[in-house]
Amino acid sequence: MSEYILEMKQITKEFTGVKALSNVNFKVEKGKIHCLVGENGAGKSTLMKVLSGVYPYGMYKGDIIFNGQVQQFHRISDSVETGIVIIYQELALFPDLSVYENIFIGNEVHQTGFLDFNETIVKSKELINKVNLKVNPETLIKDLGVGKRQLVEIAKALSKDVKLLILDEPTAALNEDDSENLLDLLRELKKQGITCVMISHKLKEVIAIADKATVIRDGETICTLDGSKGEITETSIIKNMVGREIEDIYPKRKKKSYGEKVLELSNWTAYDPQIGRNIASNVNIHVRQGEIIGIAGLMGAGRTELALSIFGNSKGYKLQGDLFVNGKPAKLHHPSHAIKAGIAYVTEDRKGDGLFLLQDIKNNISVSNLNGISANGMVNENEEIKVAERYKKSLGIKAASLEQFVGNLSGGNQQKVSLGKWLFVGPKLLILDEPTRGIDVGAKFEIYSVMNELIAQGMSIIMISSELGEVLGMSDRIYVMNEGRITGELSSEEANQEKIIELATE
Repeated sequence: MSEYILEMKQITKEFTGVKALSNVNFKVEKGKIHCLVGENGAGKSTLMKVLSGVYPYGMYKGDIIFNGQVQQFHRISDSVETGIVIIYQELALFPDLSVYENIFIGNEVHQTGFLDFNETIVKSKELINKVNLKVNPETLIKDLGVGKRQLVEIAKALSKDVKLLILDEPTAALNEDDSENLLDLLRELKKQGITCVMISHKLKEVIAIADKATVIRDGETICTLDGSKGEITETSIIKNMVGREIEDIYPKRKKKSYGEKVLELSNWTAYDPQIGRNIASNVNIHVRQGEIIGIAGLMGAGRTELALSIFGNSKGYKLQGDLFVNGKPAKLHHPSHAIKAGIAYVTEDRKGDGLFLLQDIKNNISVSNLNGISANGMVNENEEIKVAERYKKSLGIKAASLEQFVGNLSGGNQQKVSLGKWLFVGPKLLILDEPTRGIDVGAKFEIYSVMNELIAQGMSIIMISSELGEVLGMSDRIYVMNEGRITGELSSEEANQEKIIELATE
């Protein structure tokens, strides 16, 4: 019997004449953890959709061999019945249903023709214990954090007698502790004989967990690296992913010079009436012209909430304290007020809050500043195209045309569209919330380079990030938050990971 549980041979997939996959070969050994890496748009997700039946047999060329047998998956249920389960980055859970209901939805436990809720709960307890999830199975999904929801998805996969578990960016939205717990779980599943394929942009995690790693670039298989031979290194992965070496992933600015204060908060407090507590307490921070300020902290520290309280207070927090823009007191009661004051906010949730996925690139970029392309109440479509083309070129947005739906772009290109949308309003201060979440190392480098260019043009940036390397590599100064408080301020020269973690847990 073959040592490979999965072999995908010469897989080719086209979309309206464009090859998304070209003769891709991908082989996974039984009982191993195999990582699939590549830039956004390289074809990773397309390959997994071919495997799962999202793109059914007949819509691609090539062969899928699973457990030694050629497969023809006509629908997703076909691959699931074979033992292949994929957990996507956007978790497919029902927030208003319980843990046990989500685990067995579509796979219900029956007794003499009726649903057996007692047996469902018993089996759910066994599965959540198996994934080290410490919750009551009757807990609603909406009451769980992202890390625990991810474990519910894995328990759901285990309920289907999974043989090959595929995880698409499973740690993208997790903090470091939850990420490490998930990797430990994958190692435990490996001991139980379950084969895992993990798609990830976090190279340190790939290096830590992968037995083998396959690199895909521009829809083609580039290489498969073997961890037992020491081939899985950051340098080798990056070189094969982007086709070149990136010596310093955090590009340095040639000259650092700072002007006057663009924004200052004094004893700034934001109370959230929905949860009945402060989400920001007596915050004192400032940002100068030409400066990148990093805001670090653990999940739930209040970083995003602080940003939203500055950017027009769309959540309706009760605010106290003083906010100064360019040295003058300001009252920003609506995002439109913040935009007029020269402040823009790029959300951490580009798909949920930042973009219109079913609209094209030009519409997404122009929507933030329709007055800038309108005359007498009518949008000038030629001007809209010129503006969109300018940002497409300057930000390096890779797309067939400006009419391409944003939902069909890779994560990195979606992030560039989101960035272009806010640059079009001409801000003086740009708040970037998790600017590189879920995008590959090449796209990250491009985003960092754009940030440096904006700073050189006189803009200021507040960057919220959960990646300590990113905070350390790009920030001129760093504020650390914990439970809504600023627990410390560090210069780039004195900051390191240990000091940030110490302040984040203070």
